[in-house]
Amino acid sequence: MSSRQAEIATALNVVPPFADKTALLAEIERRKTFIKDCLRNAGLKVLVLGISGGVDSLTAGRLAQLSVEELRHETGDAAYRFIAVRLPHGTQHDEHDAQASLRFIRADEEDTVNIEGSVHGLGEQVSHLQKLSDARRDFVVGNIKARLRMVAQFAIANANNGLVIGTDHAAEAVMGFFTKFGDGACDLAPLSGLVKGQVRAIAQQLGAPENLVFKVPTADLEELRPGKPDEEAHGVSYAEIDAFLHGQPVRDEAYAIITRTYDNSRHKRELPLAP
Repeated sequence: MSSRQAEIATALNVVPPFADKTALLAEIERRKTFIKDCLRNAGLKVLVLGISGGVDSLTAGRLAQLSVEELRHETGDAAYRFIAVRLPHGTQHDEHDAQASLRFIRADEEDTVNIEGSVHGLGEQVSHLQKLSDARRDFVVGNIKARLRMVAQFAIANANNGLVIGTDHAAEAVMGFFTKFGDGACDLAPLSGLVKGQVRAIAQQLGAPENLVFKVPTADLEELRPGKPDEEAHGVSYAEIDAFLHGQPVRDEAYAIITRTYDNSRHKRELPLAP
């Protein structure tokens, strides 16, 4: 492991590779305990999470549901519950995967908030967007989608005196692959420190369908390139990102891309600048 790899892994609290199934099961229990403690410490009983159809929200959602079920059993308080929210922009091209995720998660409550009208309404009011090229405007509007999805989740959480769950993990954090104050905004992030392969391993252990566990990851924010793979945006594979974070050798080009992107996205992982 290079000193830079060690520095970044430490900063992101990266979890070492699971030594065996016992370690995997222990990590699942640790994550559930974390979720339950967050609710207890906040004096609240409701969790909210947007379900996209990808493995990250699928895994976080199932952990959330299991956690509130355990809290109900441990306390006898039926008020503990998890709300899974669909947040499509119009008709989502992989809606079938999102619905399959919901069937697997088996949330206490499901809701749908279609953000298309809000995105278009805001876009029409922001004159600066009209001056952009199609590609640049598509990118900016993609960030608007991410931020409005989080607005919707916080609205639901506020209405129910609950907490919003985020799905960020180490393999996304190192690449700054989240929208600032969008999907990067949440009350608790139970997947933090895990690499992509570990998120998949947890999903498998929880019994998730294989096609969802190994689905090609995509943020799906750009209309000109619907379903654009994360790895294409990164310029490096998740396998290489995971290896980098676990201190294993990677290609020189991959090493350069990861460290450069980590440095350039530092502002996303820090509090706002202050004098």
